[in-house]
Amino acid sequence: MNSGRAQMNIVIVGHVDHGKSTVIGRLLADTGTLPQGKLEAIRESCRRNSKPFEYAFLLDALKDEQAQGITIDMARCFFKTAARDYIIIDAPGHIEFLKNMITGASRAESALLVIDADEGIKENSKRHGQMVSMLGVKQVTVLANKMDLTGFSEDVFEKLKADYTAFLAQINVVPVSYIPVSARDGDNIAFHSERMPWYKGATVLQQLDGFISDKELHEKPFRFPVQDIYKFTRSNDDRRIVAGTVAAGSVKVGDEVLFLPSGKQSAIQSVESFNTSPKQVASAGDASGFTLSTQIYVRPGELMVKPSEPQPEVGSRFRVNLFWVGRAPMIRQKEYKLKLGSARATVKLAEICNTLDASDLTYSKSKQQIDCRDVGECILETSRPIAFDTTSASETTGRFVIVDNYEIAGGGVVVENLSAGESLLQQHIRDRENNWEAGLVRPEQRAKANRHQAKFIVFTGAPGSGKRAVAKALEQGLFQNGMNAYYLGVANIDRGLDADLGSHSDSAGERMRRIGELARILTDAGLIFITTIDDADDYDIETLKLLNEPNDILVVNLGENGFSRYQPDLQLQAFETLGDAEAQVATLLKAREIIIDYQI
Repeated sequence: MNSGRAQMNIVIVGHVDHGKSTVIGRLLADTGTLPQGKLEAIRESCRRNSKPFEYAFLLDALKDEQAQGITIDMARCFFKTAARDYIIIDAPGHIEFLKNMITGASRAESALLVIDADEGIKENSKRHGQMVSMLGVKQVTVLANKMDLTGFSEDVFEKLKADYTAFLAQINVVPVSYIPVSARDGDNIAFHSERMPWYKGATVLQQLDGFISDKELHEKPFRFPVQDIYKFTRSNDDRRIVAGTVAAGSVKVGDEVLFLPSGKQSAIQSVESFNTSPKQVASAGDASGFTLSTQIYVRPGELMVKPSEPQPEVGSRFRVNLFWVGRAPMIRQKEYKLKLGSARATVKLAEICNTLDASDLTYSKSKQQIDCRDVGECILETSRPIAFDTTSASETTGRFVIVDNYEIAGGGVVVENLSAGESLLQQHIRDRENNWEAGLVRPEQRAKANRHQAKFIVFTGAPGSGKRAVAKALEQGLFQNGMNAYYLGVANIDRGLDADLGSHSDSAGERMRRIGELARILTDAGLIFITTIDDADDYDIETLKLLNEPNDILVVNLGENGFSRYQPDLQLQAFETLGDAEAQVATLLKAREIIIDYQI
């Protein structure tokens, strides 16, 4: 293979005895890709053994000789045309093939689906169509093989085309073309067949060269999963380096960048790397670090992109195709850990659309769990939004693995963002409120007796910004003014509720959920509930607002505003004393008519 030439991966699938191996053998022979003398040697072997020659024998012979250094292996076959090089993905069985494809170990940009025109469409022909659909292969050509057995009948070909097109439409697959072929004799493989003058379309090789090849990684939009943030302090070095590996595209000094899902923006000030000369550019595959022109707080797991390029998806609910290898089945509502790029999030199985058993290609739309060796088209939901690409846009940031009990149990590709629909959290809140059993005391009665409205107050800001001191001073001041206020430190959530947060797959998300649920109860009881959160982002506040419904929330931010969409109710940039900060919050509470009077 010439590494300087364009390259495309193709997969050839078909029912047993429909001629898939013959098609592959013919492609190898007609493109002159076979080792010198191999075709003649196999023909001679067949003559000596009084056995009719088959092009399918080429594959078996090449695989048998793999151990002797032949360049074609059991997993992949190679051939080339004048336009580009091709790799035929040829795993030994459905299980291995699907597992490799769905987890991204190998990848097909196009597919040839072989059907015996004389025998017709079989159940496996439909299952292979389903398999290609689940793998997200968009360019599919159907080969109606063994046309010689039908007398090269145009009517037979047109009926097969109509019937199979109708089936593929049900699974959202639109073939690029249908080609009538006789692989054994080479009809319409490399050259047009004189025996089918009624067919005016492309040969198989012309069609392959007509497929559109995906962009190389360096040509794709810039994607940089943030692995970690390093802060230097020695020798007056105040750099904060955002580190990771460029997944796609490139970026240079001066480029504007956007971090997702937080939505924070800055520009590249420098490109950093270990033991190299100063660099101005980082490209796909480079392990790099970046300093930014403005200091912003970003978390590991964010995706750095260029705002001027096509954007990735951001969401917490998405349709996926996954291959399950876990010993225990994947079930609804159980928490798993999803790893996508550098992002880590708790994930649940929300819905199962359909499954395909890789061992026998059994298809089902009614299974209630995903068993070992199942390929499932399903809907997953993460505990908080993550940034990702669909596999059709960029596989490098669209592939994921799922961990169950510290073991990789599944992997797959994201097919579609479904975050516009109702989330599991919203479903939970709707169900909670529908089943909420209220007492006989009305909220306005509590407010009159307490001399204040109920309120959930969240102080946020960077560690060391003084927010805890202000929050506790506010609690004390409210209490001394005869009001029912309660401050809860987030650390109390870790120690006081359950002992399982440390082992929870998303302790930050679980902590946020528990604070929100507690706020719903305490504000319903008429209290002013106060807590603090380090560096809360837009999603943290949106989650707390949802969980506290129908009661309201008030946010006070200290120091730099780390939000991209949400505007805090009060921004405290600097204050001389705790009393000064407390007074500013109290003034806001009076302006909002949460409290009537307040004396410091």
